Amino acid sequence: MRQLRNLGLKSLKSIEYLVLFIIALATVFAIGEEILHMFDIRTVELADLLLLFIYLEVLAMVVNYIESGKLPIRMPLYIAIVALARYLILDMKGMEDWRILAISLSTILLASTVIVIRWGQLKMPYPKNQDYDN
Repeated sequence: MRQLRNLGLKSLKSIEYLVLFIIALATVFAIGEEILHMFDIRTVELADLLLLFIYLEVLAMVVNYIESGKLPIRMPLYIAIVALARYLILDMKGMEDWRILAISLSTILLASTVIVIRWGQLKMPYPKNQDYDN
């Protein structure tokens, strides 16, 4: 039974690394496509830079997860904030007022969440023991 459990854990870990590799590869491919797009149109817009920043954050999140085995919850929140900002920048002219307000409030909520999480990490850090580190 113990060998079966170990085999299962190793299999799942291998699948995890395979999926992380696929995510990293797809992100690098998307970065390349975006750079080629900027060369094709011969201009760099703020939306393009924000999209590249989102890709960079995804890549950094994958690297961080591979190195530490942990995923800080703040990283996906940063990605969501930039994605909302990009959406607002790209489509603001065609948006209704209520939608602009909803996106702005969502961004403020996400930013506040990051601040609360960071404050919690500084003021109430996890104790260093096996239960939290594994």
